[in-house]
Amino acid sequence: MKRKIILIVFLLISLSVPLFPGGAARADAAKIYVAPLTGIVGVPMEEHVEHVFDEIGPGEDAIIIFKMDTPGGLADSMSRIMSLISDSDVPVVVWVAPSGARAASAGAFIVQAAHVAVMAPETNIGAAHPVNGSGEDIDGDEMNRKVVNDLLAKMRSFASERGRNAEVAENMVRDSVSLTAREAYEQYVIDLIASNEEELLEKLNGMMVSVKGRDVTIVAQNAEIVPLDMSFRLRAIEIFSRPDLAYLALLAGVMLIIMELKAPGGFVMGVTGGLLLCLAAYAFRVLPVNLAGLVLLIGGIVVILADFAIGGIGVLALPGMVGMITGGLLLFRAPGAEFLEVSASFVISATLVMGVTVLVVLRKIYKVMKRKPTSGLDMMVGERARVRGKADGGEDMALLHGEYWRVSREDGKALSEGDEIEVTRAESMMLCVKLVQSNDDDKNYTEV
Repeated sequence: MKRKIILIVFLLISLSVPLFPGGAARADAAKIYVAPLTGIVGVPMEEHVEHVFDEIGPGEDAIIIFKMDTPGGLADSMSRIMSLISDSDVPVVVWVAPSGARAASAGAFIVQAAHVAVMAPETNIGAAHPVNGSGEDIDGDEMNRKVVNDLLAKMRSFASERGRNAEVAENMVRDSVSLTAREAYEQYVIDLIASNEEELLEKLNGMMVSVKGRDVTIVAQNAEIVPLDMSFRLRAIEIFSRPDLAYLALLAGVMLIIMELKAPGGFVMGVTGGLLLCLAAYAFRVLPVNLAGLVLLIGGIVVILADFAIGGIGVLALPGMVGMITGGLLLFRAPGAEFLEVSASFVISATLVMGVTVLVVLRKIYKVMKRKPTSGLDMMVGERARVRGKADGGEDMALLHGEYWRVSREDGKALSEGDEIEVTRAESMMLCVKLVQSNDDDKNYTEV
């Protein structure tokens, strides 16, 4: 009896030991984390990806699925996201979805970094040739060649490591090739095509991938799906850190503060302008900004204000707007912005509309400020009258608007009855005047 018990225990222990210790591990996915990667590849997306990896506990069996739809963005943020995926201890799937989505520019690199690259039907990938902030080729042949060669090496390295077609992947960088989901699958740029989440999980189940040198078998059946959406804070930052909106916020903020200074009251324009400048300042902190472009932009605004201040006819406004447009186009031409496209038509249109609008508003304000007051003591300034005699206290008196006013010559000299005077300022019930024509020069005056 004892021998039978010992034999049974021995058999149980034997079965519990792997027959092939060096064989593939299994990712018994207790959890599948699904996180969106939408919008511009930038600091908010980078922080979101870091948060997703932080959610996975040490040694936890899990799978990460990033659902992507991006036009591209910052090269620095792209590289950081690729490094996070490469250093992951769990399989990472990048799924370009839903239909109509794209993994363009920087997004194409992130797809190649994934352990499993998947696309939904009617999506596209590619167009990953580097450009400057205005969407054009990088200035200078030598600089363009260095940037392109660096990105080609990065794309080739990840595509080869994941067993994909490195040559076609390189063409997405070198020649801006863009592929549909079917083309990408047939040319071995991606691993799977899946139209929905159920189909994706079904195709992933049992798939073997290499994770940091370990062969891992994905088990996606009966796994808990854990959605990890981008936080409200990061979504708000992502919206306002878009280059077009950041440029518009800077422009509108400066213009509103200028108008508040020229026509104070209510502080609505000033407060709104200040908030917009704060948003623009944060956006410029997370975006690669060219200092020369920023100086040109601010300089153009200063030139327009100078034209207004000297009472010009708009001669300086034209070079001022040219400076603003040039600054806007150069604003995001900086290292790290190789995949950041800024619409040149948007910059030009926004600058012209904003500049002309503010110029018209400031001229209206200037005319209102120069307009003669129509009420109060200030309305007396500039009026002319005749000295009509003296009051009991010895002050000179003048008849103006049907009322007698005490008048005092601003240079302190005496006045004579009949002198023609002009009001220069009003102080309480006394009018300060200057002599226009002495009674001695015109004996036959007409009373005012």
